[in-house]
Amino acid sequence: MSHHYAKYSPADFDNYDCLKISKGIYLLIAFVLRGYFVWLMSVTNMNDRVATIKWIYPEPNLFYLSLFSGGGGLFVLLLLSLRRPEASLWVRKSWQNLRVILICSLAFDLMVNIAGYFYWQLQSALWLYVNVFIVLAFAAFLFSSKRIQINIGEFPEKLPE
Repeated sequence: MSHHYAKYSPADFDNYDCLKISKGIYLLIAFVLRGYFVWLMSVTNMNDRVATIKWIYPEPNLFYLSLFSGGGGLFVLLLLSLRRPEASLWVRKSWQNLRVILICSLAFDLMVNIAGYFYWQLQSALWLYVNVFIVLAFAAFLFSSKRIQINIGEFPEKLPE
């Protein structure tokens, strides 16, 4: 398995000698959590806390659905924060299924947007097409990236002092 690490430099590894998490995973999480980013931007706007949300999500239900669909991304953030040598068994098992969790998060987010378009007529067709393209691109990335394969295959272990 060491030949998989041949193209990485020492800077690509963390304190536990694990390959640092792919930046693509962080980008994917940011995409799924976009409703939370809009919410944080609105909270920091001292003049009008609701204007930012209304500008990006004209229909309040779509904003709430976006927060709901970000649940999978929040779970992955939890896994990332708990990923250490003394982690619980459920964290280790969940980490092994990271790709499935991320795909489910993307699929659920897409379903929310599809429902917003067809059921409530809250989304534009262009955004729906862009969303489908983004989800397919992330799915292809998750299954083709060697770095993600390595990230999922290893888990931090205590290093000898």
